[in-house]
Order: sequence, then structure tokens, then C-alpha cells
Amino acid sequence: MATVTDNPQVISFEAFYRTEYGPMVALATAVGGNPAVGEDIAQEALIRAHKNWAKICSYERPGTWLRRTTINLALNVRRGSRRQGAAIQRLGSRPANPVEIILSDPAVWQAVAALPVRQRAAVALHYLEDRSIDEIAGILECSPNTAKAHLHHGRQSLASHLKENQQ
Repeated sequence: MATVTDNPQVISFEAFYRTEYGPMVALATAVGGNPAVGEDIAQEALIRAHKNWAKICSYERPGTWLRRTTINLALNVRRGSRRQGAAIQRLGSRPANPVEIILSDPAVWQAVAALPVRQRAAVALHYLEDRSIDEIAGILECSPNTAKAHLHHGRQSLASHLKENQQ
């Protein structure tokens, strides 16, 4: 079924957003299975569209691009929830909630907060969400080698910082 935004004429991002936001929330909720995050997923998909609007608005069907992105984000969230559940089971007695994990060792997470943004994100994705290097690369929109480097440098900085604070 074609949508209003699949009209080949170029439309403004504002008009695109107004037309597509509601349907994207519904789509993200249906695909992701979680109404609580449907709005977040729709917002993220629209943010990505806005960042690339100069290119996307020239597509014959920009609404199709947005739907594909929304579906992919919703599936990623769903997969992440399953992986998080598996990671929590593996952790056993460790706190189940990522916020509890952070609160359980505030010195470590304060050190993480001091890292450069990409290193901080890689460390958080790896340790809080049990994400693989490939997943981290996808989220950070970089190559797996770059994601691995961010994680490696983040670990090195943390080790150095925590070692200094123990002395």
C-alpha cells in the first residue's frame, strides 16, 4: 500500500514527519512487540531520516525507506531484549537491571562516564547490553575493527584510571 509520502514529488521534512510519525509509532510497536518503546523507535527512525534528508527526499519512495528503518530498529530492540535476558541469566546473582549494575560499582561507571563518547558507548553496549563487536559497530555506524578499537581503548583507559585510583 502506497503512502502519502511515497509520492515522487519532493516534500519538506516537516510534512514528512507530521504524516509519518503516528504510523511509525504503530509500526514500531507492532513489530517490536513493546508499546513502551514504539515512540522511541519511531523517533530514532525519523532522526535518521532527518540526518539524511537531502538524499532520502530524492528517493521515489521515502516512506518505504522510513518503514524499513523503523522495522530494522524494532527488530534490533527485540533481539537486544532477548540477548539481555540471556545475559542476565548468565550473570546469575548480579543485578538484573542495567541501572543497578551501574549503581553496584559507581567508581567504575564514573570512570566510564569520563571516557570519550565512542569509547563510552562501546563499553556500555558491551558490558550493559552484552553486545557483540558486530552489533556495536552497527549501532555506532562504524566498521567492526573500529568498534573493537573503541572498546579496546576504553578498556585500557579504564584499567589505567582504576589502577591509579587504587594506589
